[in-house]
Amino acid sequence: MIRTLDDLAADGTAVGVRVDINSPLAADGALADDSRLRAHVDTLDELLARDARVALLAHQGRPGDDDFTTLEAHADRLDELLDHPVDYLDATFSAAARRRIGDLAPGSMVVLENTRFYSEEYMEFDPAVAADTYLVQGLAPALDAYVNDAFAAAHRSQPSLVGFPEVVPGYAGRVMEAELDALGDIGSSPTPRVYALGGAKVDDAVDVAASVLGSGLADAVLTSGVVGNAFLHVTGTDLGGPTLEVVRERGGESLARAEDLYEEYGDRIYLPEDVAVERDSERIEVPVEDLPVEHPAMDVGSRTVSTYAEIFEDAGTAVLNGPAGVFEEDMFATGTRELYRAARAAEFTVVGGGDTAAALRSLGLSGFDHVSTGGGAALAMLTGEALPAVDALE
Repeated sequence: MIRTLDDLAADGTAVGVRVDINSPLAADGALADDSRLRAHVDTLDELLARDARVALLAHQGRPGDDDFTTLEAHADRLDELLDHPVDYLDATFSAAARRRIGDLAPGSMVVLENTRFYSEEYMEFDPAVAADTYLVQGLAPALDAYVNDAFAAAHRSQPSLVGFPEVVPGYAGRVMEAELDALGDIGSSPTPRVYALGGAKVDDAVDVAASVLGSGLADAVLTSGVVGNAFLHVTGTDLGGPTLEVVRERGGESLARAEDLYEEYGDRIYLPEDVAVERDSERIEVPVEDLPVEHPAMDVGSRTVSTYAEIFEDAGTAVLNGPAGVFEEDMFATGTRELYRAARAAEFTVVGGGDTAAALRSLGLSGFDHVSTGGGAALAMLTGEALPAVDALE
């Protein structure tokens, strides 16, 4: 059983809260999108309103990337979003960090430095080993409780995610709680279950399709985007040079697995019936039987949308992961927009995180039963896999 904030006596308690506020940054280092910060506002405001003393743990970027930087901008934005005072400290588990937490007034928060500034946090450990890292051993003495609200990172086994519950009482935050309620028992959701897999991450999509088809979780898998083009290719469709180049670049070694998967489950894997290309600055829809064409496929066409919409109408559960095309360009947003709208006809509709949630925001779509904050973590749960950070809380 996982304890939640309902089980935490927060008044005056020093609480370490792990969140996922890893955000896109503008050229000047400012936050380009604060949606991940907003997702955690309810958890943080609740704890602060209950007079907890909050030490926030989070990461930003990866070593060597342009967005690998401090959390100072995040702290400034959280100070604007929350109804309680928020400070920033350029330390994470040092004596200075422990002193700052000890000096916190009830109902106030300090954002500690990017956890990935420390090499331990960029590695994965069993929880008992993670609990013995410098990060956990250095910070745990200053904490009375630990709250994990970072569902989007829950598929990882890094010290800040799995080590603290070994040495201080652990709880799920409101984001984590909502995600587990919605995704934790996908096998009990209404049937038939339809997984719509799009986007450009062919490896991930093949893994998901193999898992949900093999386990019986999925009654149908609808493919689109580069994923759909990859399945068209391995089933013998001549896509044309430009599209095939993208498929080979994105598909890599997963193309052989996609072919095997279609041979075994072809009656449950649906392929695009048409694609949209740009010709003379116009959107042109080309039936699959008229391929190849010299222009790259940028979206699915209206025939595909119509067929998939009929499947959604009879679905008990629709799981959406990945856009149907290059939705960032208005000319090729149609497939994604119309497929997502059609999916709402299902009894229960779940949207995976990452690019899929970004597409929803970009297209102004709403009305889904659950939109996940996590990409990889959501996929893991939707395929029945365990999440290390969730297991640690148990």
